[in-house]
Amino acid sequence: MRLALVEAGRAAEGGDVPVGAVVLAPDGRTVLSAGHNEREATGDPTAHAEVLAIRRAAGELGEAAARWGSPQAFGTGGASGKGGGGRRVGEWRLSGCTLVVTLEPCTMCAGALVQSRVDRVVYGARDDKAGAAGSLWDVVRDRRLNHRPEVIEGVLADDCARLLTDFFRDR
Repeated sequence: MRLALVEAGRAAEGGDVPVGAVVLAPDGRTVLSAGHNEREATGDPTAHAEVLAIRRAAGELGEAAARWGSPQAFGTGGASGKGGGGRRVGEWRLSGCTLVVTLEPCTMCAGALVQSRVDRVVYGARDDKAGAAGSLWDVVRDRRLNHRPEVIEGVLADDCARLLTDFFRDR
């Protein structure tokens, strides 16, 4: 979460709402990617920290498979469902990965988490106005969906919330 907080600080420096995210490989230690809100910087309404981190992580896994021919470098063996085979180039599934984010994901980001097959979502501050991982909605654990990641909430919640409160107070 501390790495995600650093990313959130980068968002604030650029005038964006301070939300940061990192994607951890299945080994739980290797950082595959990081992202922070870039909506203001890019003019892209979908440039949320989670979406950017997911896109970058999928790209990193695809590039690693192309370079080394094996996903074992990131502990993702068997992700392609080919019985012990490796992740294929262009594979988009983030099976086994964990997304760590400073703010509870919104509905768009929660949908991206489900679609990318992230196994675990860890977030800091709850978002009672737009959260979709347990507060306002619970998209990620909806039993009607084909994939439901584990959700761990409240990690460094005070630090994450303080960053947001300070940002909006200064505005």
